[in-house]
Amino acid sequence: MAFQSPVVVQSSRAAFPKAVLWLPYVSGGPNEAATKQINETIRLGAQQLVADQGSLDDPRSEMQGFYEVKTNEKDILSLSLYNYAYTGGAHGLTLQKPLTFRVSTGHSYKLSELFKPGSAYVSRLSELVKGQIAARDISTLEPFKSIRADQDFYIADRALVIFFALYELTPYAYGFPYFPISVYEIQDIIDENGPLGPMVQNN
Repeated sequence: MAFQSPVVVQSSRAAFPKAVLWLPYVSGGPNEAATKQINETIRLGAQQLVADQGSLDDPRSEMQGFYEVKTNEKDILSLSLYNYAYTGGAHGLTLQKPLTFRVSTGHSYKLSELFKPGSAYVSRLSELVKGQIAARDISTLEPFKSIRADQDFYIADRALVIFFALYELTPYAYGFPYFPISVYEIQDIIDENGPLGPMVQNN
């Protein structure tokens, strides 16, 4: 039987010159080695965001890190790490890195692993995103054609949420464009052994 209880997610503070980062620290899982792996993946993800923001040499520069837990049930932990940095220029930039884990193994999932092997998940999700862009009258920088095979995502409230980085799809003023897709809309291509499988079940 899959691990059902939520894990404990606490905030851990990391600080260095011009920067304060609040990171999630996970405990209470069924497998100590898996929990350690989850925390290491989170640490490396946060490090990558810091590196992607670039230099804080500008005297006015600052950086803040924070996170949001999206799902913490049924052996699945899905969260997003955020990093805001002002490094000069007109405005700061926020980066987001989503991570979805199976708590009992520590495995971190790519988008392709959510679906049955060989399923045309890219075209299926792209059509659903395209429909939402039209229905919500979202202004895109270029006509939307397709998501990437490794598009950013998280899982929340029986939905797969596809999203794009700032400037990737829409002008800066839109912030992160999010596209929630009910698991029931894509139930036929979901890998039941992946992290979306438990979200389809009613128990």
